[in-house]
Amino acid sequence: MAKTQLNVRVEEGTARAARERALAQGVSVNRYIEDLVRRDAGEQGRTFVDAAADFMKQYESVFAEEFGTDTEGRRRPVE
Repeated sequence: MAKTQLNVRVEEGTARAARERALAQGVSVNRYIEDLVRRDAGEQGRTFVDAAADFMKQYESVFAEEFGTDTEGRRRPVE
């Protein structure tokens, strides 16, 4: 995958913490920041899926009443 340069300005304490944490993990600061962003983006995806699952659980009876289910809880075909 192609790389692009991203310049950011952060407080010195933030930069120091990033350097220290990258060193502790044995990775470059670039890799450390890239991993943080990937984890954050993934977390948002998980948050969405979790919220959708909660919604479905909360309204399970409404869906079952509206669409019906088979004996294993799956939606029955519309007749």
